Amino acid sequence: MQADSLADKVVHRFEQLFGAQPELLVRAPGRVNLIGEHTDYNDGFVLPLGIDRSVWIALSPRDDRDTRVTSVDFEEEAQFSLDDLEHGGPAWSEYVKGTASSLIRAGHRLRGWQGVMASDVPIGAGLSSSAAVELATARAFAAVSDIDWEPATMARIAQRAENEWVGVNCGIMDQMISAVGRDGYAMLIDCRSLESRAVPLPGSTVVVIMDTATRRGLVDSAYNERRSQCEAAAAFFGVPALRDVTLEMFDNRHPGLDETTARRARHIVTENSRTLAAADAMTRGDAKTLGMLMNESHMSLRDDFEVSSAALDAIVELAQTEPGCFGARMTGAGFGGCAVALVDRSQSKSFVANITTKYQQAMDLEPKIYVTDARAGAEVIQCDA
Repeated sequence: MQADSLADKVVHRFEQLFGAQPELLVRAPGRVNLIGEHTDYNDGFVLPLGIDRSVWIALSPRDDRDTRVTSVDFEEEAQFSLDDLEHGGPAWSEYVKGTASSLIRAGHRLRGWQGVMASDVPIGAGLSSSAAVELATARAFAAVSDIDWEPATMARIAQRAENEWVGVNCGIMDQMISAVGRDGYAMLIDCRSLESRAVPLPGSTVVVIMDTATRRGLVDSAYNERRSQCEAAAAFFGVPALRDVTLEMFDNRHPGLDETTARRARHIVTENSRTLAAADAMTRGDAKTLGMLMNESHMSLRDDFEVSSAALDAIVELAQTEPGCFGARMTGAGFGGCAVALVDRSQSKSFVANITTKYQQAMDLEPKIYVTDARAGAEVIQCDA
């Protein structure tokens, strides 16, 4: 329902601004990660799903190399030439320009377009609002420029936009799930090969996103520090990435690392193992085991990787003790943002109500908690003539 109203909103604003109906409508979802955190930039495994909150763009192609985008959310407009891309202007537009730059560097000849963009993916909550902008933008440029859409390739291009243009050293997970998501499924993604496999949620369960109402900025956080520590650990073990370190290798050799780097590596090694086990549990419809693995993941992120926060710990602990909850953990880069819970469908309404009240009492913050469906990745919708 939210998505449909947002689609209507961008179409209506386009008609107001340009005096005609848009030719195309594109959508790309945010994501929530069930398990497999900080493993993506270690060439490991992740298990996210596209959520029912997305970035929408209503657009029509232009006959030149100019692009004009209006953001409904910020009430701002960005205009730029594809022949003269440079930084500057509204902060949100850097993700649009960065994606254009990355597409051009990949060898694509782009055509300009004019459009209106809006999003209901919360910003800074750990639900990949930036990746959704990048994939929606890539979809828009591909559609007007007659570029074949290959999801994994486009995910790599979008990741480079964030790494090289925006300056956030993110892994590939966020862009991948926004590109390859499937309705009704989580996706087990191998972040080295970019192979993905659809994994069903246990039939009696729903995914609940719990926004703590706290925010973090990735550029200013300890994210890059954690990444450097993982790279140092991989070098110590003599492997390309921590994905190649087995539990046995870690147990035998980790005393040679300093204590902090050893804990960072232990999280990655055990998290990869948990993620593969979680996919197996989901294939069996085993909600209990999946929930247990989610709980273990949170402890590892809290204690070994140290990317949780007081707000995240509070909402996770409240969720884990609530009837009908199989498991819960922080999700996203950490330091604030969202947690995720696996909940018995029949008890989801009471779960949402109880956690809202208890968290507000505990932290004096008002959370936003909602049940999500798994949604498909970036897509083009042809507007009616």
